[in-house]
Amino acid sequence: MPIKATAFIATSLDGFIARKDGNLDWLPGAETSDEDYGYAEYTATVDVLVMGRKTFKKVLTFGEWPYSGMRVVVLSTSLTKNETPEALTNEVEIHPGPVGELMTYLESSGSSSVYVDGGKVIQNFLKEGLLSQITIATIPVLIGSGIPLFGDSGRDIKLEHLKTKSFESGIVQSTYRVNT
Repeated sequence: MPIKATAFIATSLDGFIARKDGNLDWLPGAETSDEDYGYAEYTATVDVLVMGRKTFKKVLTFGEWPYSGMRVVVLSTSLTKNETPEALTNEVEIHPGPVGELMTYLESSGSSSVYVDGGKVIQNFLKEGLLSQITIATIPVLIGSGIPLFGDSGRDIKLEHLKTKSFESGIVQSTYRVNT
């Protein structure tokens, strides 16, 4: 079975994944809910997480590393191994891309299911036709401006709706198959 890349991400109702400065203060905190919105179930289906440099640097500000035990690859041409905290040197790899070469590398190293995270990385996977599915949790808040989930792909990308689930918190989560 060929390698498959999927995304699982939250956006504001107006389509932003973060404020312009990368701040996520508008996201509901895990401490206010016992609900993980299917995240644990999703991550149990993937064997590697690919994120961009900005997402990696943001995650480092969270304190405790949330991906312990998961293979993590940071897609970056500018990040160096020196910028990875010593405690994570065995858990985090850096790959310069492009995404097609990264997928070939991941498949050759035994991966079959990739979790893609970070706006630019998701956009690149979509642009290259390498993302097969995307789950978007829409948070009921308008933040007005910020970092958009989607950018100019240079073409229409058709999606097939697979399912939608709503939660008591007002979050609506939809999953789509990406038709390339």
